[in-house]
Formats: sequence, structure tokens, C-alpha cells
Amino acid sequence: MTHIEALDLDRLPAHLIVMSGGYVGLELAQAMRRFGSEVTVIERGPQLASRENPDVGGALFELFHDEGIEVLLGTDIRRVEGRSAEKIRVYVKDGHREHFVEGTDLLVATGRTPNTDGIGLEQAGVELDGHGYVKVNERLETTAANVWAMGDCAGSPQFTHVAYDDFRVVHDNLIGGNRTTKNRLVPFCMFTDPELARVGRNESEARRDGIEYRLAKMPMADVLRTRTVSEPRGFLKMLIGARSDELLGFTAFDFEASELMAAVQTAMLGRLPYTTLRDAILTHPTVSEGLVFLHCQVERPKR
Repeated sequence: MTHIEALDLDRLPAHLIVMSGGYVGLELAQAMRRFGSEVTVIERGPQLASRENPDVGGALFELFHDEGIEVLLGTDIRRVEGRSAEKIRVYVKDGHREHFVEGTDLLVATGRTPNTDGIGLEQAGVELDGHGYVKVNERLETTAANVWAMGDCAGSPQFTHVAYDDFRVVHDNLIGGNRTTKNRLVPFCMFTDPELARVGRNESEARRDGIEYRLAKMPMADVLRTRTVSEPRGFLKMLIGARSDELLGFTAFDFEASELMAAVQTAMLGRLPYTTLRDAILTHPTVSEGLVFLHCQVERPKR
């Protein structure tokens, strides 16, 4: 199954095997487990949510372990036998050991490919890139005059909110505007429970781009609101410029992380310094109040 078939199920898998520990696989793995399925997640990389920093992957691993989800990391899938809804056997290699995992259903959550092959795009002069996505410029114009592309097929990040913004770019340009996708601040969110939300750079991306930063991090248990709702799991962290007060990136793994991220994203879009959030009077007790506590931990800038 892909996520499409999984969402159309009218039965509960007895034992669901999930290929890949990415966003879709993790969301559905947790949902099925809470419905009552046995669940095994197989990930070839060293952590879950490979695009995130190791502390995020570790927190997700701990969450899934606590919920009774089996997670196999560093595990390559060699072959699969059987049919979903009947019996599935997945042959894997873990280090130097080969074995198999048995279940009743298989969810393939290894990513999506664009549905652009064989539909005649080349006859219209619309070119594809090496991964099969439609080539577009910053205005989402294709290589053919008066032909535009948006959303997943144009290689945009595969989120509904990004596809909607693509629509706004195309719409505004069609009526005479000059809107582009350049330097968009795209938020990422995975709707597990707790949620994982991020906007801007994480530590790995900052190091990759040669950007020096200060890091502030705190456990969600220090935010008083989590005690009133009994949701203490998770953490907040913020990247601040090493020699400036610029907000570089924010990651939250917690109750209502997506809503908390929106406040930080607004500050980043307004180019506000982190001190604006640090010095704000935010309502007590709310999750947003944690932003004040978090920014109070930022160290003095380097000289």
C-alpha cells in the first residue's frame, strides 16, 4: 500500500510494516498503532526523520518505543514476499545479519515520484529535470510559453500549504504581478503526537552553509502550560546568529508545536530580532509563553 490505499482502508491491519521513517510513514505508523495495530518501522538510515538533527530523531525513536512501535534502524530491505491484507514477509539486512520481518500489511512510504512521464509534455515544449519534475523558473513558468506548473509536479516541497502558495504565485503573475518563489520561508510540520515543527535552518543546515550560530534549547516540561494539560514531552530550540540577533531557525517537538512555530515564523518574516520575543509579555499559562523562557537562555554574542 501507499498512503492513499492506507487512508482508504475499511479494516485494521493486524501487523503493519512501514517502509521508511519519513513524515508520512511516521504519521501513519503512530495512527495505526493507536488504533490497535502492531507496527514495525524499517528505516535504512541511522535515525528517524533523516532530514532533522539527531536529537529530533532520538526523541521520535523514544516516543515510538514508549508506544510499542518496533523501529529497525540501519536496516536495508532486500526483498518482499506476499500480499497486503494476507501475509507479508520482508527480508532485511541489519549490519552483518540477514533476517525477515513478518506482518499482514505493507505500507510503502519511501517518497513520491511526479506523474509526468508519458503524458506528452515534450510535444508541448515542457522540459523535465533529471528527477522527472517540470522545470520552472522563480515565477513558476515552464520552458513553454504561457504554460505554468505548480505544486508537487514542479518540484516544490510536498506540503499542501506550499502548493497553495504556488497557486498564489501563478495567479498573481497571470494578472500582471511579479511574484516569485525566491527565498520563501517554508515551514515543515509532521503531525505525530507530539507534533514536530520546524521553520528556517536546523544545526546541520547551518553548518552546511557555513553559518555560525548560537543555540538555545529547553525541555517542554519547563513550560508551565504543559503541566495543566499533562503534555510534558518534547523540547524547543532556536538558532540565533552568532554575532547578530537574527532568528535563523526554530524547531519544536511538543504539544501544539505547529501553532507555536507560526509565531516564530511571523517574527522571522518581519525580521524581528530574537530580543523582541524574549522581552514580550505573553499570556500565562500558554505554550507560547515558552518562547520567552527559551530566548532568555541565549548566550551573549561572540565578539
